[in-house]
Amino acid sequence: MFINFWYPACQSSDLTTEPKTYRMLNQDFVLFRDSQGTAHCLSDVCVHRGASLGRGKVKGDCVECPYHGWQFNGEGVCTRIPSLGAEAKIPSRARVDAYPVQEKYGLVFAFLGDLPENERPPIMDIEEYGQPGWRATTQYFSWNIDYKRSVENGIDPAHNEYVHDTHGFKGQKDEYKLNPITLTKTEWGTGFWGEREAPPLPDAKMREASGRTENAIIRGGTGHEGISSVWTHIHPTENMSIHQYLFETPIDEGHTSLFLINLRNFLLDPSEDERMMGRNEYVALQDRDVLEPLQPVVTPRTNVHEIFIEHDRAVAAYRERVKEWEARGWRIDSNEVARNQNKVAYAIPSPARRKTKGWVLDAIPLLPATGSTQVAAE
Repeated sequence: MFINFWYPACQSSDLTTEPKTYRMLNQDFVLFRDSQGTAHCLSDVCVHRGASLGRGKVKGDCVECPYHGWQFNGEGVCTRIPSLGAEAKIPSRARVDAYPVQEKYGLVFAFLGDLPENERPPIMDIEEYGQPGWRATTQYFSWNIDYKRSVENGIDPAHNEYVHDTHGFKGQKDEYKLNPITLTKTEWGTGFWGEREAPPLPDAKMREASGRTENAIIRGGTGHEGISSVWTHIHPTENMSIHQYLFETPIDEGHTSLFLINLRNFLLDPSEDERMMGRNEYVALQDRDVLEPLQPVVTPRTNVHEIFIEHDRAVAAYRERVKEWEARGWRIDSNEVARNQNKVAYAIPSPARRKTKGWVLDAIPLLPATGSTQVAAE
């Protein structure tokens, strides 16, 4: 798992002035809205005696600890210690880590890391979101998988023929062969484009909208942006597009939250949303059923014990990006965290740690940086 990326914690509609606890990167965070409706994300561990702030209350612009009533604002600074009285001087170390928050695409994203704003990887862009001629739906899944396995599945063109009975020919065509793919690269991601033969869309109304009733060559592409976001563009016909954006958040090494935003430029009436979401869920659960039994659970850190072929090039490129971000010192030392489980309360380091010293909680241990490499955009 990696710090220094934007991760979705929840849907915006789920976050109110009641504090809620979310587990991300094997750590707990409290999210809440202040009196102005602004969303905040803090480390969930109160630095007084270790209580969960998420079990407390929101008082004005602060979250109040349920144990002794200490109040922390959206910057993580303690503003009130009731037992000391209203005029008491608050110790400077009475602060918890606070993380930058953005609300985009109906999701609440938290930047879990300490990079300054101008160095942070971006949230994956959805250019079509909110634009005329497009309809968006959002779905949430929670699976017992390593998120990197899911990313690799998304950028693997060969699995569709065998995992998804609606995407190909169920492995029954003796002459089946996947066409070559073309890789594309950006500063933070790798993707590919290619063409493949596909049957007509399985849903009758979608098939009618496409106007296609025979097998055809369709064009599509998919890729990742950053450590845990995947885009997929499918064009069943020249004028019909399905664009999907998957934002994933590791809960821990074996559990992942997935937020799927699907955009379409056909059947735009809201009454068609359930139809589209049903199709998405059907396909998504097929992926889940293949991913959950994978061994090892966590994506291997080397390719020695797997065989890579032509159509695994995007997966191999993703693993190279992962190595790059590990070399920067962004990878959590999960073994050390596990060794100290129930003994040490850690915090993901926030940007404020680069400006202020004397933090109460230890920053979560990271694998040592070995140097910084940058993959050039193409």
